[in-house]
Amino acid sequence: MPYSLIVDILVAILLVITIGYAITLNKRLGLLRRDKDELERLARTFGESTSRAEESIEKLKNTADMLQERTEKAQALRDDLAFLIDRGGQAADHLEDLVRSTRNTAGTGPVKQPAPEPEPQTNKTSPLTANREEPAFEDFEDDKSEAERELLRAIRSAR
Repeated sequence: MPYSLIVDILVAILLVITIGYAITLNKRLGLLRRDKDELERLARTFGESTSRAEESIEKLKNTADMLQERTEKAQALRDDLAFLIDRGGQAADHLEDLVRSTRNTAGTGPVKQPAPEPEPQTNKTSPLTANREEPAFEDFEDDKSEAERELLRAIRSAR
């Protein structure tokens, strides 16, 4: 066999192998191109998701700052309310002391419900059912302050 024929057959076999390898390589490159497009889409969506996440984190930080400010204001209001409640309690205690001292000065005790009167019996008069005179508050009003006079008027109207 001539030497040139062997070389031609060898070249033909190598060409067939090269063509087969080129077809396989072409398929793999096609898959790679498709995967590249998909990878680019995935990278774009990942970038968009990252941007949205960064915006959301910024919004959360702003919301947290706003909530912190509101919490501080609420705590200040709570402290103010506690102070006002305490002062109101002190004022109520003071008013109660004034009412007691006014009652003691006027000679009246706490307002009591009148006892039910017993049924009248014939020919008997009970000293318990006799009319009692209520102390006149007007007698005491001349030497009292305006607040004490208003308190006495309030006591009279409560009867």
